[in-house]
Amino acid sequence: MANIDEARKQFERIDTDGDGFITAAEFKTALAQAGDWNVTESVAEVIIKTRDLDGDKVLSFDEFWTHLSK
Repeated sequence: MANIDEARKQFERIDTDGDGFITAAEFKTALAQAGDWNVTESVAEVIIKTRDLDGDKVLSFDEFWTHLSK
C-alpha cells in the first residue's frame, strides 16, 4: 500500500478510539475483524513492538506509514 490517503483511512479504521495511536488491543481487534481470530493481545504487542520506532508501545500514523512504505 503506497497510497498515503488509503493508509490514513486504514489507520483511522484500526484506531477505534481516535486518539491517533494504534494499541495492541486495537490491532488485535482489527486482525480479528479481518478474519484472523488466532491473534492474541500478546502477539499483537509483539507485532506493534517490531513497528514501534520510538518505543512507546503504540503505533503513530508515521510509524504505520513507515512500515507500509518499506
